[in-house]
Amino acid sequence: MELTREDVRCFRRAIELAEEAGARSNLPIGAVISLDGAIIAEGQNAIWFPAHSPDRHAEVQALRRVPQDLWDRSEEMTLYTTLEPCLMCLGAIFLHRIGRVLYGAADAYGGASQVSGHMPVYFEERAAVTEWIGPAYPQGCDPLSERVMALVERRRERERARGR
Repeated sequence: MELTREDVRCFRRAIELAEEAGARSNLPIGAVISLDGAIIAEGQNAIWFPAHSPDRHAEVQALRRVPQDLWDRSEEMTLYTTLEPCLMCLGAIFLHRIGRVLYGAADAYGGASQVSGHMPVYFEERAAVTEWIGPAYPQGCDPLSERVMALVERRRERERARGR
């Protein structure tokens, strides 16, 4: 699939948000949601700082920021994220009925694409009507993904050392 100019512009903004998240000592993951060629919501990973909150993933943060009066057009929205969404984000994306999802880099460690065909009926029905594309921008997002994996591995090592 060839990306449009809008796709590239949205991915570039998501990458900027990811870089900002990384500068704040969070995982460098960013997401934007577009509608009619305009970015209507943005999010970035904030699970570690300012305070530990495991639900502050970039995709969820962006979903929370969509203007309420636009939700009746959710199936026309596109969500761009720098890293393949996890199970929590996949569920949130389907529950919000987002019509198109593009993720920049694959996530073999925590990405939700592997559950396709093994979800409850509602989620399989949503998967059938949601355009799911990725990895769609590896040239821009793979370096971020590598940083995410390195940070996650360092955190896992610290937890193992503490006996968790």
